[in-house]
Amino acid sequence: MQESRQNPPVRAALRPAPNPVPHTADRTPDAPEPLRRIRALHTDSTITVYQAYRPAIGLPAARDGRFPALWKRGRMTWIKPSFLWMMYRCGWGLKQDQETVLAVEITREGFDWALRHSCLSHYDRTAHPDHAAWKRRLREAPARVQWDPERGLRHEALPYRSLQLGLAGEASERYADEWTVSIRDVTPLARRVHELVRAGRPEEAVGLLPEERPYPAAEAPGL
Repeated sequence: MQESRQNPPVRAALRPAPNPVPHTADRTPDAPEPLRRIRALHTDSTITVYQAYRPAIGLPAARDGRFPALWKRGRMTWIKPSFLWMMYRCGWGLKQDQETVLAVEITREGFDWALRHSCLSHYDRTAHPDHAAWKRRLREAPARVQWDPERGLRHEALPYRSLQLGLAGEASERYADEWTVSIRDVTPLARRVHELVRAGRPEEAVGLLPEERPYPAAEAPGL
């Protein structure tokens, strides 16, 4: 992989959020998590989500602050507010075609729009009157919500779930053209955290993690 620009310091790769709650890997027993909650690095106007791509897509995206023409708008794209879930999915940026890890800062307005126009990726009888109604909604909705077990530093499944948000059609186009505020290459951060975990230094690894706080999204399906 070639990179023409100098990488920023690891800790500066992500903007810290004010007054964070402890990260999942550093949570005290007296503060249990609800089964489903959106936890994310966010400000008053933006939220940071993560994706991983092959360098041909990821590097130009980080360089230019927008996705290149090679990025397929017609395909569903999945965004993850949880850094550690992204690390589980891309293997710390070591899996093929996922070598470049991106932190994509998008507007909260756009993220909330996607949640309002989303459908659960699986049938839930408490959310839909019947299976056929869910299938109709799934075909119509430009976004999909999926709740997967959150992951720890060693990719172990935790007893609560983290959001994945799939964007297609109108949502995908808005994500690329309207909602994106910045795109940063955080592969060096992923690799450094991985090195610390492998070296048996979890406390130092936790200190580098993005400071994810509960995100107020009452309209997310499944919450």
